[in-house]
Amino acid sequence: MDGARERKLSVRLGAEERERLEALTRNGSNSAKRIMHARLLLMADQDHPLGRYKDAQIAKALGVHVNTVARTRRKFIRQGEKAAVERKVRPTPPVPAKIDGALEAQLVAICCTPAPQGRRCWTMSLLADELVKRKLVVSIGRETVRKALKKTSCNPGGPSGSASPSATRPGSSRRWKSSSTPTPSRKTTTSR
Repeated sequence: MDGARERKLSVRLGAEERERLEALTRNGSNSAKRIMHARLLLMADQDHPLGRYKDAQIAKALGVHVNTVARTRRKFIRQGEKAAVERKVRPTPPVPAKIDGALEAQLVAICCTPAPQGRRCWTMSLLADELVKRKLVVSIGRETVRKALKKTSCNPGGPSGSASPSATRPGSSRRWKSSSTPTPSRKTTTSR
């Protein structure tokens, strides 16, 4: 980038922006990318206490490409601090969900029915096969079925086979069992 254009896209941080970005770099709960972009903007600031770093110096210090530095600076100038630091939110997920509300209701209804003949309870594979057999979906995996059931609190392998959460009965929690008879101790013999 030539010098005139780089000056045109120079970063000038206000006191509040600098404080926010410095706090972001010190906070350990942020993602590495957010911290790196905040550090990048702090280094690119025209009013940096040690003077503004050049893009190549910033890239080398942070271990990123020079284009990443230029792109982040450009985003800051044109769209603001949030756009430069935050990750762009996708309007739609990368893969549409296979199970929507109506299909989820069908899945729960299947869980409430008795298991297939010869089986004691529904398994994730059996549920996935049943959804395909009923032509509710073209194909579906066990994990997708498991995640959908996890959201609904449905327990297809449980004793009641119902879709409602089961209440904990008294005495059903796991505890250490105590015995009234003492455990015999082992005697070790020493040879002389």
